[in-house]
Amino acid sequence: MEMIRLGRSEIEISRLGMGTWAIGGGPAWGDRDEEQCIETIVQAPEKGINLIDTAPAYNFGNSERILGKALQRMDRSKVRIITKCGIVWDRKGSLFNKVGDVQLYKNLSADSLRREVEDSLKRLGTDYIDVYMTHWQSVEPYFTPIQETMGELMKMKEEGLIRAVGAANVTVDHIRQYLSFGELDVVQGKYSILDRQAEEELIPFCCENGITFQAYSPLEQGLLSGRYKKDYVPKASQSGKKWFQKENMGRVIDMLETWEPLCEKYKCTKADLALAWLMGQGDYINVLTGCSKVEQLEENARALSVKLEKNDIDWLRKVSEI
Repeated sequence: MEMIRLGRSEIEISRLGMGTWAIGGGPAWGDRDEEQCIETIVQAPEKGINLIDTAPAYNFGNSERILGKALQRMDRSKVRIITKCGIVWDRKGSLFNKVGDVQLYKNLSADSLRREVEDSLKRLGTDYIDVYMTHWQSVEPYFTPIQETMGELMKMKEEGLIRAVGAANVTVDHIRQYLSFGELDVVQGKYSILDRQAEEELIPFCCENGITFQAYSPLEQGLLSGRYKKDYVPKASQSGKKWFQKENMGRVIDMLETWEPLCEKYKCTKADLALAWLMGQGDYINVLTGCSKVEQLEENARALSVKLEKNDIDWLRKVSEI
């Protein structure tokens, strides 16, 4: 299992993390075979992945509950759990979005965080969380200063409820504030070979401050897997996304065809190349990949064995500027 240090903490995590949004099922993903999902999580460490990412917002706690059932069959000391806070549905906050008929809200107040961590610990069936991450940042009209949010998170850390603090969907200014009021070890943001906006400020700032950067959506909702043809009709969750617009999707598919020689060279898939390219950007980069079946887990884990040469990393960057 290839490991890296999480920020400045003493926590060791695998280069790839397993995302469990889809495992939660519900309106966003449809029904899932729960036993199949549990078995996928159980096998993750055997495939070289010890980091499991979840959140209460993934179908109203269902993802956490399923992970909790899986943990009962695992050695808890060998698994690193990320769960999140700040998105609620049973109390007020700033409007976020709707899942089915249920309205979600943003709330990062100290009282709300305390209720959330207690609920998450119960659903997960554990007495501590390795990384507790703010899911989305606070906005008006229920704005909470980062000082208050971080103050409560640091209390939880002192109490042993959480081992490290993370923040998702943040700006550099947000990170500066987090650091001024406590210890921040990981930042989660969108990053793929096609979407490299995080390289402009966010990733360099994380590197300079000893913060692990965790990339989500590394395969652009499956587009970088190479499975789609030009006549593919995007799903509702993909429709409207930049790279699924017809003209852009065609350019991506053409680009992926040029990757064939590297697939032959490294005996891997296009998805493996896309994931390996991200991991090749620095030892402080962790890549989060979603799956709900063992075969998907195995496919993702293959990327851990692909070690790209620098000239190939540079070439992939160049041909991906489309």
